[in-house]
Amino acid sequence: MVRSRCGGVVEFCLLGEVAARSTGGPVDLGPSMQRCVLAALAVDVGRVVPVGRIVERVWGSEPPPRARATLSSYISRLRAALPEAPIVWRSGGYLLDVPREDVDLHRFRALVRAGDVAGALALRHGEPLTGLDSDWARTERELLRQELLGAELDLVDDRLRQGRGEGLVADLAGLVAAHPLDERLAGQYLLALYRAGRSADALEHFQRVRLGLRDQLGADPGEPLRELHRRVLAADPGLDPEPAPGAGVPRQLPAAPEPFVGRRDELARLDELDGTAVISSIAGVGGIGKTWLALHWAHHNAHRFPDGQLFVDLRGFGPRADQVDPATAVRGFLEALGVDRDRIPVEPHAQTALFRTTVADRRMLLVVDNAADTGQVVPLLPGTRSCTVLVTSRSRLPGLVTRHGARPVPLDVLTAAEARALLVRRLGADRVDAEPEAVAELIARCGGFPLALGIIAGRARSTPGASLAAAAAELRDLGLTALDDGDPAASLPDVLRWSYRALTAEQAAVFALLGIAPGPTTDLRAAASLTGLPTGRAAAALRGLHQASLVDLDSAGRYRMHDLVRAYAAERANEHLSADERSAALRRAVDFYLHTAHAGDVVLDPHRNPVRLEDAAPDCVPVSLADDNAALAWFEAEHACLLAAQQTAAAEGRHLAVWHLAWALSTFHKRTGRSADQITVWQSTLTATEHLADPTARIQAHRHLGREYSVTERHDEALRHLHAALELTDQDPVQQAVTHWALAWAWEMRGGNQQALEHAFHALALHERMDDPIGQAITLNQVGWYQARMGDFEQAREHCEAALALHRKHDNRDGQANTLDSLGYVHHHTARYDDAIAHYSEAVTLYREQGDTYEIASTLNRLAQTHAARGDATAARAAWQEALALYQSQQRTADADNVRRQLAEPPR
Repeated sequence: MVRSRCGGVVEFCLLGEVAARSTGGPVDLGPSMQRCVLAALAVDVGRVVPVGRIVERVWGSEPPPRARATLSSYISRLRAALPEAPIVWRSGGYLLDVPREDVDLHRFRALVRAGDVAGALALRHGEPLTGLDSDWARTERELLRQELLGAELDLVDDRLRQGRGEGLVADLAGLVAAHPLDERLAGQYLLALYRAGRSADALEHFQRVRLGLRDQLGADPGEPLRELHRRVLAADPGLDPEPAPGAGVPRQLPAAPEPFVGRRDELARLDELDGTAVISSIAGVGGIGKTWLALHWAHHNAHRFPDGQLFVDLRGFGPRADQVDPATAVRGFLEALGVDRDRIPVEPHAQTALFRTTVADRRMLLVVDNAADTGQVVPLLPGTRSCTVLVTSRSRLPGLVTRHGARPVPLDVLTAAEARALLVRRLGADRVDAEPEAVAELIARCGGFPLALGIIAGRARSTPGASLAAAAAELRDLGLTALDDGDPAASLPDVLRWSYRALTAEQAAVFALLGIAPGPTTDLRAAASLTGLPTGRAAAALRGLHQASLVDLDSAGRYRMHDLVRAYAAERANEHLSADERSAALRRAVDFYLHTAHAGDVVLDPHRNPVRLEDAAPDCVPVSLADDNAALAWFEAEHACLLAAQQTAAAEGRHLAVWHLAWALSTFHKRTGRSADQITVWQSTLTATEHLADPTARIQAHRHLGREYSVTERHDEALRHLHAALELTDQDPVQQAVTHWALAWAWEMRGGNQQALEHAFHALALHERMDDPIGQAITLNQVGWYQARMGDFEQAREHCEAALALHRKHDNRDGQANTLDSLGYVHHHTARYDDAIAHYSEAVTLYREQGDTYEIASTLNRLAQTHAARGDATAARAAWQEALALYQSQQRTADADNVRRQLAEPPR
């Protein structure tokens, strides 16, 4: 076994002298006690071994006085010798953190479980744990000897089943001499001697075993050995090997496509196949590498199937006329198995029965490639569990999984690292390293599709003088057309075309619309609105697309298309749907996101003045969101789609929807600290307002941009936008008041508390004249906050307490939290630390209930300062650490740096 691990340690050897081998050769592990420590960890690789157990394994039940210190020294030396195989301290013990298959003992056991006894025994290289002399090592060595002997006898049984005999006699003689009383071995030796024409020797050996058992154990041989003795005496013809079928052992596997990279997890799942799980259905969209994986695994495991390997390409996704009828495939299998054509029945069901009879009890591999559906595969399934069947299909074949116990092995795209490795293997490291930017673009645009990468690499290899930058430019300019290689089997558009043609009309329409849907993913409810279908029919169509591997379904119930598949779907939408059909679908999709987001924003901030929406399009069914948690979860899940919906609305000329989507996202963006996204959606709105008569949209766009530029410390731009908003508010006191509130915020961010207070008083006066209690409460708190910032704590407390009373009267939780934070600040600066902590803590609780992570961070920072002033360094540190994590996630760099400085200071 050789397994490359980035140039580090590749194998730990226990089935011989304890050692570690790297790609460069053996690793010096030092003295035997140090190697014993490694063995004690390697037998339990991947698991924590308590220190006491390691000590007992190395030194026995009476360890030396400084055993634990010595153990620590050994561990340090092993870590230095094995830098690529970390030995980790965890929970009272040590753990060797490498894959189990990197230890020959565990690889040996896995191969035995999988039926590959010959492969398992090939790992043996001497006596187990040679050179170790602890009590544990001696006991473990004896157990491993028994395991190895059991595997040897399993291999002998396999060879006897294959009809062998004479060639086994010499090998068995040595084992018999070492284990003279092992009855299983004795039986194998008797049968081998009999098949070698040495019946007398077989009978004589039975007598020796019988006498040995009586003398040493006082027992007679067991019934199986006695029965074999009687059959040898009777020259039972059943002991003779069966004649091999006429055509010999079939070896039908095509050559494995090269090079092969990645797929470690999928290969491991296939390695786990044993007699109880005989079918593995490998599904994935065309070009994802299903046949590539199946043939690679089949060739590397052919030795596990001594009775042969059968292969058929059912051509399930080519033209229907080219698809292979199951009866044709069965006849081909029967002929490969040596069945005379005259014996093959005419009726398909009789052919299948003969096929199953012929392969019963044989250890064979069947690779059934490119199946269209379960019905095409079932006639090819053996009737016993001695065979393994690999089925590849673009369909997920749910019938094969549910009714026949197939193990699904779905394939995803290659990782960026695997894609690069594929290009290196095809083009050479020098050529790939020479153009890193072009390679990065090719990998990104191919999206991990093995077929796409193979097409690009094939062209580059055939034109060694051409640059990879030119290939990247062609892919950038031509898209899928650049991956049309002429050969239908090696053309990504052709591969996708056959999958598309296998869809029903409704599935094809849904597939096309998903190609132009806003956002990278969709859920069932959004898809129903996009397509205009009832939810049940939309769900059925999506299931069909998922079974066809044209969409992926994640654990959250969201459907996603690979970028290249999405591009193909978009081409189908433009080709097969009219402009009106596409526009109507996009209107339904945008309205779904807009009306659901608007309702969610009202849930998050019920006191905000809502905008008035146009009616939703027919067949658009928005989601009802019950509470803050449901609304926040929906916004989080759909955020990328909401941003895309606004861009779709802009492209469709729906300028009012552009504004209303920005409005509906504002509370969520503010609570979660998404300033960059807030700027993006309001910048789009500002552009859209050029087409809107209502000045309110332009006022709001300038005001929200001003606020977010303040947050991101772009103060000049902030004031420019806010003054532009104020100039537009002469006839609208509501907008005027809110804009003064935003100007106060901007001046605070800039450090101008006096200017901030003046704008806050302007806003308060306007709200009082409008008899707007919520607006009045908000600006009372704002006035109090700036008074506190300027040191007028008594006036600040009076204004904030009046604000808190109004907020509580009208159940405005957001306003309550903001005002409690202000009062915490006032009490902190008047040395009333207990009151400050109480107010800050209540504010944080309210913010948490609303999911307002932006304000949570700010209040936690102030709470930490109060804990520190009160002398509670532990509580201060905990609050600062949580605030720092939030600041970092929100890209609030200056705030994060300030907290780091606080944490770096020694506690007082």
